[in-house]
Amino acid sequence: MIALEIYSDPVCPWCYIGKIALERAMEARPDHPFAVTWHPFMLNPDMPADGMDRQDYLEMKFGADLVTAYRPVVERAEALGLELNLPAIARQPNTLAAHALIHWAGLEGKQNAAVSGLFRAYFQQGRDIGARDVLLDIAKSIGMDVDLTARLLDAGADRDAVVQADRTARARGIEGVPFFVVAGQHAVPGAQQPELWVQVIDELAGRA
Repeated sequence: MIALEIYSDPVCPWCYIGKIALERAMEARPDHPFAVTWHPFMLNPDMPADGMDRQDYLEMKFGADLVTAYRPVVERAEALGLELNLPAIARQPNTLAAHALIHWAGLEGKQNAAVSGLFRAYFQQGRDIGARDVLLDIAKSIGMDVDLTARLLDAGADRDAVVQADRTARARGIEGVPFFVVAGQHAVPGAQQPELWVQVIDELAGRA
């Protein structure tokens, strides 16, 4: 197997799009060599603990012309057949606890399922993935121990580790996500098309 490390934030629409594109390529090449690991990167590391109003956040980040700012996201998602319900999102969450959940899921071999659950909850259901009850629902849906997850959330477990991992990613020169690292050395920034990932898989298999 070949390590494929993905730096991502579950409130990043391009990360969701990049994940779907990668999965399409992996479905086209079921004998792909990738062993995927997800790493934290916080787009808004200074976000208040309880998040903020989504509209206020978007206006602060993009200004008044939100339609133009989000058109490329919507178009790429539609091209992949990915349905996003952006108007349903009411809160821009702090993702520290969500990243901790991804870490705990990884210990149980359920990391990808946790990432998928977070993306769906946020971008398709408009749920606040910074909220305790939402995170517990996601944990339950992928077969994690809900009582244990609740205790970990309440204790703030591994939050310092998430912050440190985010800082380490930035120290390595990662400035935006998604960011993919193949075999510990080849960087692939951004949400690529499925065709590129198919080409990468074929090259690794010596089929190109």
